[in-house]
Amino acid sequence: MSAESISLTGKVLGATLFYPPGTEEVQPLVALLKANDWMSQWPFASEEAKNQARQMFSQIDAAPENLDDAYQRLFVGPYALPAPPWGSVYLDKESVVFGDSTLALRQWMRENGIEPHLAQAEPEDHIGLLLMMSAWLAENSPSLLDDFLTLHVLPWAGRYFELLIQRAEHPFYLGVALLAGSTLQGWKQQRGLQTPVVDLYF
Repeated sequence: MSAESISLTGKVLGATLFYPPGTEEVQPLVALLKANDWMSQWPFASEEAKNQARQMFSQIDAAPENLDDAYQRLFVGPYALPAPPWGSVYLDKESVVFGDSTLALRQWMRENGIEPHLAQAEPEDHIGLLLMMSAWLAENSPSLLDDFLTLHVLPWAGRYFELLIQRAEHPFYLGVALLAGSTLQGWKQQRGLQTPVVDLYF
């Protein structure tokens, strides 16, 4: 699979997990995923995961919870988030945001001359940002991609998507979680990456 394929899937999944559903970044993606055309063109993920995701996306309009409300509940609060989207919550003993693993990611980015352009003070290890950064690296610095995935994404992302699958309670985010977890496995297998064994605290 080409870097272009990782770029495409990383951008779609990253945007849906980072931006609110009503934004210009995500609205067309919701429409795209509700249609079935994407399945044949999605280069990673198992057929089973794609079919499960398709079934979820077909139920979006019938969901009892509004999509914006689901985003608020899963990614903003005010209550405790059922599946926190930041790596340091999983990787740091204290399960804090902006923890040591976030600082390690920042240091890695600095060493490699990567500057995030964030409109708000969002921790750099938000899963949506990491997937979009994977897409950016695939396009602009492919030699750094494996290092980035192995150090900063793969150690905890599987656990995050497991939790999101269990707790999403909305067909759109359940579908995205199913598709993203399987897609990340596809990236890993395609590139022959090993997931480092680390302690997870959430």
